[in-house]
Amino acid sequence: MTTPMPTPPPAENIVSLIGHTPMIKVTQLDTGPCELFLKMESQNPGGSIKDRIGLSMIEAAERAGQLGGDRRHVVEATAGNTGLGLALVAARKGYRLTLVIPDKMSQEKVFHLKALGANVVMTRSDVEKGHPSYYQDLAASIAREEGAFYVNQFENPANALAHETGTGPEIAAQLGHRIDAMVCGVGSGGTMTGLSRYFAKAQPRCEMVLADPEGSVLAGYVKTGNLGKAGSWLVEGIGEDFLPPILDLSRVKLAYTISDRESLETARLLLSRTGILAGSSSGTLLAAALRYCREQSSPKRVCTLVCDSGNKYLSKMYNDFWMADQGFTDREPTGDLRDVISRRHADRAVVTVQRQDALLVAYARMKLYDVSQLPVLEGGKIVGLVDESDLLLAAVDDVSRFRQPVETAMTTRLRTVDVRTPIRDLLPMFDAGLVPIVTDGDEFVGLVTRIDLLNHLRRRVKLHEV
Repeated sequence: MTTPMPTPPPAENIVSLIGHTPMIKVTQLDTGPCELFLKMESQNPGGSIKDRIGLSMIEAAERAGQLGGDRRHVVEATAGNTGLGLALVAARKGYRLTLVIPDKMSQEKVFHLKALGANVVMTRSDVEKGHPSYYQDLAASIAREEGAFYVNQFENPANALAHETGTGPEIAAQLGHRIDAMVCGVGSGGTMTGLSRYFAKAQPRCEMVLADPEGSVLAGYVKTGNLGKAGSWLVEGIGEDFLPPILDLSRVKLAYTISDRESLETARLLLSRTGILAGSSSGTLLAAALRYCREQSSPKRVCTLVCDSGNKYLSKMYNDFWMADQGFTDREPTGDLRDVISRRHADRAVVTVQRQDALLVAYARMKLYDVSQLPVLEGGKIVGLVDESDLLLAAVDDVSRFRQPVETAMTTRLRTVDVRTPIRDLLPMFDAGLVPIVTDGDEFVGLVTRIDLLNHLRRRVKLHEV
């Protein structure tokens, strides 16, 4: 009979659960001659490593007299996770919190922040530092205007200190003080700086390795000492177009540039092989760590981070349709409109209704799948189309009509196009407010929406650039 593991006593509050996250050894992926370990920062109560710095920076501000008493408004610029950490602590301590977030952040993060009581200000993600809409500049402006405490994680020394005094010692203890390489990404720079400082003193032979999204300037700076021009990337939370003031790269001699596609595919592979649901930046770190491990000629003990949970990205990187729309899923080209259609009927990806389904069923499916029209099918053939206007006209004078069959409100005068129709021939239909219904003979293939066509054209641009 096995002896049960001791269980910790009940925590006094959610903030007291920050830190002391578990470590997992990777055994289901090819790590070459090395041992690879994952520090599960996703197990923090707010779901990410940023809980640590949220607590550290707020408590440092309290000690310095910058927060507390009558001053109870906190402002920060964040890619999402620092905001969640701050929101967790602010909710516990009763502070008002305003967060400025670039508009490429996942909706799950935004919903989480608002549910915690944060005031979320969305701003542009396509502008550089110095532009008034750049998220850090806008946050600083709001803090000045409202007399609030501006956290400024990019310059706040309590950011790096959280990792120097917390994350680093935990990693060393969990690995028996035997670690040869630590793989990190850089967002604000706190994790890399804090861990570098800790290992420089505690285990100076530990190599610091940078994992950087393709488009960020940091890997190029490590390799050449020069700051190049930044591109764009989809991975959230890491990569920069400048050198954050608190960032110390002096101990980083090796950097890996990881594409969005490799990052997201690696995170999805981690989930399918190990059951670990990790975020997009974790995919970047893991991809770099795997490259490092496989390049070694002798065994080494390597550690990287699961920075946050993938449950914040279910509508993005763990959504097969989103992956296809971004061009990260390869489909055999057909040379016709099937290449344009995002959701093909043959793949069972089109949301449909049948003639005898109630209009309430059609409404529920439109809401659930965020679509405005539904094909009406019978025996695999399209016999009608029902959209939001049809439902509105049917029910505006008599809501009981929601219980009537779809066939009582659907449009049967359909504008179909053959699957071999040139793309340009679809434009007049779009101008007329129609959604082209694509058929191959009598067989329904799918619908072509404007966003389908835009995604198709953008994928062609990416292929041309490659």
